[in-house]
Amino acid sequence: MMARRRTVSSPSFGEPVKISGRDGAWDRVRADLEEHSVAVLHARLADWRPDQAGGPRLRALLGRDWERYLEMTHPTVRVRFAASRVLLKFAAAVALRVPPQVIELGYGPTGRPYLRGCDAIDISLSHTEDLLLIGLTTRGLIGVDAEREDRPLYTRGLHRHVCTPHELTALELLPPEERGRALVRLWTLKEAYSKAIGQGMRFRFTDFGFGPDGQPARVLAPDGTPGTGVEWEFQTFLVDGGYAVSVAVSDSGFGDTADTAAGTMLDPRVVDALTEALGDDSETADGDLETGTAAAYW
Repeated sequence: MMARRRTVSSPSFGEPVKISGRDGAWDRVRADLEEHSVAVLHARLADWRPDQAGGPRLRALLGRDWERYLEMTHPTVRVRFAASRVLLKFAAAVALRVPPQVIELGYGPTGRPYLRGCDAIDISLSHTEDLLLIGLTTRGLIGVDAEREDRPLYTRGLHRHVCTPHELTALELLPPEERGRALVRLWTLKEAYSKAIGQGMRFRFTDFGFGPDGQPARVLAPDGTPGTGVEWEFQTFLVDGGYAVSVAVSDSGFGDTADTAAGTMLDPRVVDALTEALGDDSETADGDLETGTAAAYW
């Protein structure tokens, strides 16, 4: 059964931080990045729903995603898209110490987001129902995924299509009432790892697996033999009263990036040009150019 707070192995990074509002616990996010080089945060969609769907502040925050946002016809999809991207930019702004509307997102061939012009920080994004989930790291790669813990994946027979032979055997050994949660854990771990390596659903879930809960998570071959080494760390948490959240983090072996401030990592002339181009809109309510409250930009 999935642990209520964390799996048995002790993670080298903190538990997901809940950002309950636009003036959320950003200090905890920054502290996690400084201490662990990894930060994971989650929020409710209602707390990041744009008040004015077509407002100029939202357009400034979405940046290059604005046109994509306008093309979406389903209201719920549009709101979730906007809220998740804005939350992601605010999280990245905490690390870079710049206003969130300065940050631009790019997307890889599989749709994986990245921070344009800032490869020292890797990011990952997931959302399901009313939950938004963000992961950031300066270690190497990160992938995150979330799903309702009680989603009936097992009873719908999904295990036969996404599990390796080794995983199927392990699931069958569990009491029937525990198989559903166990499969959700496996599903989110596979999603998180696939996102981290930039493969998405192109990497068949039957080609790699994980061991049962209660053991240190590691990618396994279909027969259960080790598939990755200590360079990868995996953890699964339960957040917000019923969502399984899995995190996959790799260590590139080059050490952590201690200073992630954009003013240090980027050419100062680029930062000055962006600030001048944004004008007054780039300042927070108190005139500080570092990250302020979301309300100042929303």
